[in-house]
Amino acid sequence: MDIAPHAPAADGRVTHLLYLHGFRSSPQSAKARHMAARVAARHPAVHWWCPQLPPSPREAMEAVMQRVAAWPADRTAVVGSSLGGFYATHVAETLGCRAVLLNPAVDPARDLARYIGEQTAWHDPAESFYFEPRYVDELRALAHGPLANPARYLAVIAKGDEVLDWREMTTRYAGARIKLLDASDHALSDFDDHIDEIFDFLHLAVPA
Repeated sequence: MDIAPHAPAADGRVTHLLYLHGFRSSPQSAKARHMAARVAARHPAVHWWCPQLPPSPREAMEAVMQRVAAWPADRTAVVGSSLGGFYATHVAETLGCRAVLLNPAVDPARDLARYIGEQTAWHDPAESFYFEPRYVDELRALAHGPLANPARYLAVIAKGDEVLDWREMTTRYAGARIKLLDASDHALSDFDDHIDEIFDFLHLAVPA
């Protein structure tokens, strides 16, 4: 079901789209690849960027913000999944752009504190990284208060999320447009069922 009215369309269509993956994930996630393929097929004029994020939250956001600093904020949108949703909120609050959040992490400093140590990548078990204690403090430093403009946000939240609490997510993004799924899971394995609504919200530029 949908909670809250649709956000108003921006004055111009989005020409720059950023996708931020979650913890231990990568640009090879199913959602990221599906988004990339659809942008390439239907919105070839849109600049798409889905970086591999370093494990340090500070380094990740410094790299992202440095890259998007040259993008037109009023023509930019960001999509983030899980930890990437937390990051996407930071980007959207900083730039004032629209954002789509997919089962977004609300308090990753709290949740990821128990993952300090060696971690393997989801999409390539041969790759690993060390999640350092200082990263928890770096996450805390990226937290924002109430959303400056909730209408800029669409949050897709699954009650069946086995990792994050859907009640906490809906509370955090109160006032935003929320698509609350009665089931599904953390990975949004039914992502195809929601991609049309996501792209409608993003208001991406289309070929002339």
